[in-house]
Amino acid sequence: MHDLPRQLSVEELAELFEGRTRFVELLARREDPLEAAPEVISELSEAEKLEALNAHPAIGSRDLSKRSAEEQGPDADPVVQTELVYLNQVYEEKFGFRFVVFVDRRPKDEILEVLRRRLERTREEELEAALTELVAIARDRWSRG
Repeated sequence: MHDLPRQLSVEELAELFEGRTRFVELLARREDPLEAAPEVISELSEAEKLEALNAHPAIGSRDLSKRSAEEQGPDADPVVQTELVYLNQVYEEKFGFRFVVFVDRRPKDEILEVLRRRLERTREEELEAALTELVAIARDRWSRG
């Protein structure tokens, strides 16, 4: 288990956040970047927020980083998997960005329920929630090493 870092490189942050984005570049300039993440998010433009979210892979996607694949676990029941793919598409069409959730080793049928509930939110509520989840994922990844 890692303590929260005093400084992280762009490369280390890109691994935690699934890509080199403007958000990652700004975090790399900060001491305690994972603690500073909410403040940095508040300074981002809408486009930069979307870039950070869209760098993350979709739940249930076949094209996952090794770390995301481990976090998401094995494929779900085919019915659950199909619904995840469908509702991910509905979500992206409704909100204009990728559904991001801290899986926290929950089964995909639980994540499906989270996705259904989050589809009922406003875009503003969901953008804030997705960015919070993005940071939670990165913190968990850092703490697990």
